[in-house]
Amino acid sequence: MTGPRGSGNRSCEMARPNVPVNPPAPHPEPRRRTARAALLALVLAAPLGGCALFGAPDELRGNRVDAEILREIVPNVSSRADVAALLGSPTATSTFDQSEWYYISATSHVRPGRLPGVNDQRVVVVRFNDGGVVQGVRELGESEMKSVQMVERTTPVPGNERSLLQALFGNIGRFGPAPTQPDAPGPAAPAP
Repeated sequence: MTGPRGSGNRSCEMARPNVPVNPPAPHPEPRRRTARAALLALVLAAPLGGCALFGAPDELRGNRVDAEILREIVPNVSSRADVAALLGSPTATSTFDQSEWYYISATSHVRPGRLPGVNDQRVVVVRFNDGGVVQGVRELGESEMKSVQMVERTTPVPGNERSLLQALFGNIGRFGPAPTQPDAPGPAAPAP
């Protein structure tokens, strides 16, 4: 017990804290929790991706009339053939005569889970006189447009209304086994 190290050195060694040479690896549970949280955030944010960032582009519908081409139509000079050559066929015409042609266009966008929305709607009206010559060209604004409300009524059809008992017991016996058919066609012949 005597040696280069004295008993005093051993007491110093004993007082030193015991530190392992290879510390244990950290527990993987915190990493799993953060990975799960990141995955959950990604799954919850995925449906929202189509709302704005990945939205569908705007779509042009109808016959868009450019202002430059519209200037080429001269009242009291241009004819129906000239207007048709410049603007193409009209989207709609007046109901009872051909005195007005309507060129309707709209820029729409897709809204997730709803009907398409309209960004910009234009209506150009070209009015003709009885001789087929342009009387005037005007563009209708939103203040001149009328909003048409849809009516959600249905016409009742007789015979389709069922009572509670008919709804509960109406299908009993309806879906049984298929009826059997005789092997020979027609009724059996009597024996002589």
